[in-house]
Amino acid sequence: MPEFFTALLEHAFLQQALLAGLLASIGCGLIGPFVVVKRITFLAGGIAHSVLGGMGAAVYFGLDPLLGALLAAVAAALLIGSVRLAWRTGEDTTIGALWAIGMAVGVIFISRTPGYATDLMSFLFGNILLVPTRELWFMAALDLLLLLAVLMFFRQFVAVAFDEEFARLRGVPVTFFYLLLLVLVAVTVVLMIQVVGLILVIALLTLPAAVAGQWTHSLSAMMLTAMLLGTALTGTGLGLAYAPDLPAGPTIILLAGGLYLLSAAAVHIRQRRRVRRALLQPSSTR
Repeated sequence: MPEFFTALLEHAFLQQALLAGLLASIGCGLIGPFVVVKRITFLAGGIAHSVLGGMGAAVYFGLDPLLGALLAAVAAALLIGSVRLAWRTGEDTTIGALWAIGMAVGVIFISRTPGYATDLMSFLFGNILLVPTRELWFMAALDLLLLLAVLMFFRQFVAVAFDEEFARLRGVPVTFFYLLLLVLVAVTVVLMIQVVGLILVIALLTLPAAVAGQWTHSLSAMMLTAMLLGTALTGTGLGLAYAPDLPAGPTIILLAGGLYLLSAAAVHIRQRRRVRRALLQPSSTR
């Protein structure tokens, strides 16, 4: 870690990597809690892996891969959301098929592009150390879009996430806001591609939010805590990966997974102690 802090003051690419982690963490904190509360991790995974098709097509036609990723993610979100609403009984199989098709299309397009191997690894596992300045601006714009959407429709999203039937009774257009939420998930996925890649993006989207949910009692507090945890995890993972030259994305996810397991164990121990105190309290008052 000391070597990392020294290099951080000298190298602009490390400063940009930290900024990329911060921007990705903002998206995680804004949207991750809704994914966890709504329990749509599998749907988010289908959206994430379908993105490779758009990225592969963009690379093949000489366009910006992130633009292709954004278009493919939004299209996949609307398609997967519509499938869930229409075919509730077979949604898992259908989403799995779309997941596989998206990745297969992406691999085929990338395989037809010269020098595809390096790009493919970068897309799948991310490369936070090579985020250019223009993509930082793109990530900041996506964060702004997410923030505006959450601020404008926070109550509607909360109603849809916790109880769709109650939201319908209150006159909330559930279908519209459900699909909009999935579109925001798609935007968040694109936001995090450069940091951890498509394979690991769902872990970064959900693990900080899941940890935050174990220690907070409101969705707003959960969102803020998830942002802080995401920032801490990306920064620490980047620092730990620097000296031994480890891949930063997997290092960040290992930290997030370890933190989740420790948090879950701590919550379990706390609950057991509460139960024990509740059982002992009546006998001590007699």
